[in-house]
Amino acid sequence: MGSSGAERAAERLLLAALCSVCQALQDGMLFPTESPSREVKDVSGLWIFRADESPERSRGFEQQWYKSPLAETGPVIDMPVPSSYNDITQDAQIRDFIGWVWYEKDVWVPARWIQDRGTRIVLRVGSAHYYSVLWVNGVKVTEHVGGHLPFEADISGVLRQTSGNQCRITIAVNNTLTLETLPPGTIQYMTDRSRYPAGYFVQNTNFDFFNYAGIHRPVLLYTTPKAHIDDITVETTFSDNIGLVSFNVSVLGSSKAAVKVTLSAQDGRCVASADGSRGVLKVTDVNLWWPYLMHENPAYLYSMEVQATAEDGQTDVYTLPVGIRTVKVTSTQFLINNKPFYFHGVNKHEDADIRGKGFDWPLVVKDFNLMKWMGANSFRTSHYPYAEEILQMADRHGIVIIDECPGVGIKDIRSFGNVSLAHHLTVMEELVRRDKNHPSVVMWSVANEPASEMPPAGFYFKELVSHTRSLDSSRPVTYITASNYARDLGAPYVDVICVNSYFSWYQDPGHTELIGLQLNTQFDNWYGKYQKPIIQSEYGADAVPGLHSDPPMMFTEEYQKTVLQNYHNVFDQKRKEFVIGELIWNFADFMTSQSIIRVVGNKKGIFTRQRQPKAGAFLLRERYWRIANETAGLSVSRSSFTSKEINR
Repeated sequence: MGSSGAERAAERLLLAALCSVCQALQDGMLFPTESPSREVKDVSGLWIFRADESPERSRGFEQQWYKSPLAETGPVIDMPVPSSYNDITQDAQIRDFIGWVWYEKDVWVPARWIQDRGTRIVLRVGSAHYYSVLWVNGVKVTEHVGGHLPFEADISGVLRQTSGNQCRITIAVNNTLTLETLPPGTIQYMTDRSRYPAGYFVQNTNFDFFNYAGIHRPVLLYTTPKAHIDDITVETTFSDNIGLVSFNVSVLGSSKAAVKVTLSAQDGRCVASADGSRGVLKVTDVNLWWPYLMHENPAYLYSMEVQATAEDGQTDVYTLPVGIRTVKVTSTQFLINNKPFYFHGVNKHEDADIRGKGFDWPLVVKDFNLMKWMGANSFRTSHYPYAEEILQMADRHGIVIIDECPGVGIKDIRSFGNVSLAHHLTVMEELVRRDKNHPSVVMWSVANEPASEMPPAGFYFKELVSHTRSLDSSRPVTYITASNYARDLGAPYVDVICVNSYFSWYQDPGHTELIGLQLNTQFDNWYGKYQKPIIQSEYGADAVPGLHSDPPMMFTEEYQKTVLQNYHNVFDQKRKEFVIGELIWNFADFMTSQSIIRVVGNKKGIFTRQRQPKAGAFLLRERYWRIANETAGLSVSRSSFTSKEINR
């Protein structure tokens, strides 16, 4: 519980951090990898944790918990990183906690890192939800607004000012959502003293997934030389058998660094090289990056090694996987490498038992195995950016991604204001900066189901889409709509129409016989008005695993299957015209906030939360493999899908 002072303090910190983030956007955000010039030390694992349960949620700052070991400030508990903190304990107050929580870990920094003043030491957090402040040995080094995206700080100076090699990392994280955050939310104070104690409040949101919080992705220490490669931008195209890789390398710490770029094939052969920070690599007999099930040799990746040598002779080396491919959109088609691509895939969540949204390699690999088993060629990162490691997996396996920012639940007209827009633009800059080089990413999604019929939405989404295009002109831009086609003020600005609809579920529940008429009308209305290709970006029905009924009834596996079949009948007609994809909602059951319409979470998954298939999974598997054979011109079969092929 808390008071209005906590909310005002959070808003002040948010606005201050927004200004500092805007000033820092010129820096790159390359994924930390080891090389002859770089080392990486993972400091994830077991941290200590304390929630600030004071009424104002401000005791930690008032008492400066970051200046001494956290255990000296009061009771602490163990907390795994990465993970959400919500489901780790048996305490319902921790599960539902809103406000500041504090993490701490002591780590040893190699002595050679500190002694070599030509070495730059960086602390990086893969993501923390939602607003974070970071200290090292009691010294504030950075802060960051927003979950789902990485932030980092150069801590070389702090470490060299303190004696010894021990490094105490303290991270304060606040999951409070306001009208200006992304996603937005509101804090509601209950003033009826006959029903609620003084200071009682709840966090309200307009999205249908649990507001998991904590440090969700790995925490890393890594090194670079003082003169280092800060950013790399790659764009690709091809003509006949010639591939072209345009590159732009940013080097910091040296104004006259000599840059050399080498592109190698998977067998290690050098296929192209160039000197200079900008240029074009020409690749003969190019192997293109193709999506899974679209080519007999999908997901081909070259290796681009960048070397930057400073005036003092120190060299930094960074290697980037590169997939050569193109993306184009016409009024009726989505083209990858100039061939029509049909999205037959899933929507997902970063969500699992116990760990919440915490990154977990076994879960990631299992999910990719399941997607490939069912013949899915794509997924949307609903409703926020996923871990970079997941995008790297998609690059390697040929799974196409619609990359979505956390713009979900924008329903209040006050969330279309200038402060919200400025933050939304910043988030898109951070997202594009992080994910721009992934060949699997073929489209940016700037929002999910906003109130796009409200008057400010037209200007808001015009600016947002235009800004995203200015950041990356090589990919189309969309947002996911559930509005009426005639009143959607953002649709004129996007490249692809993505529509969510739940006929016979939220509309006319139980009446599956209406799906065909209503879905045909939906498609014809949207295409008739905008003349743009359409993806059915969400559809589905809840199914409680093991619940059966014949004739089908809502919440049974039979009803989910019947809903899917009725949608598929229309998809098969319209994909001959202008429908370019279908993404089931959802890949797996996931947790939501408690309500009278959710029984321990959302059950629209075709897999359970534990990744076991429902009847709908087998239906989609039959369908997706059939579509793959029809659209790719390949002779592929489900029987040829083996664990060996998964780990190619």
